[in-house]
Amino acid sequence: MEYVEPIRDIEKINAIKSVLKKSSQRDLLLFVFGINTGIRVNELLFLKISDVWDGAKVKEFLYLKDADREEEKPYYLNDRIQRELKNYLSQIEFKESDYLFKSRKNDQPITRQQAYRIINSAAKEVGITEKIGTHTLRKTFGYHAYRKGIAISLLMEIYHHHSSSETLRYLGIDKSEKRLVKVDVNL
Repeated sequence: MEYVEPIRDIEKINAIKSVLKKSSQRDLLLFVFGINTGIRVNELLFLKISDVWDGAKVKEFLYLKDADREEEKPYYLNDRIQRELKNYLSQIEFKESDYLFKSRKNDQPITRQQAYRIINSAAKEVGITEKIGTHTLRKTFGYHAYRKGIAISLLMEIYHHHSSSETLRYLGIDKSEKRLVKVDVNL
């Protein structure tokens, strides 16, 4: 497997969203879901509609069995995911047992290779020259979570890393890079 980069530039992220929105709401949802949860693409592809839809509305949390730890892990479905999910579900006919990222050719989910083509093509279209792949979604989530102040210990747990330096390296963050931190309790 080749090393891929996170998408660091918010403008590029928004440009990719625009490109994907023009081509497919499903593909846009895949991208938004990945960069907002950090879920591995192979887990994303096998999500069923019932995992995110309670029959009347989009669920607030998605629960996935953590293969490494034999427990269910909650993933918050934030406003961006909720919005794209609602848009997607309003555009398709579905059964709750359908795969969320269903192929147009059959009732199976899209393949990992197809997910790669979707993400890589959109990234190239907006001028990203770094190596991009399906793992880019997971790295983009972590990179921006860290930049927004999420504790490295939480990210280490999400990624099942053993040290903060391993997580920082994975996210493409240079430890020597200095940045201002706002501790704003704002009571």
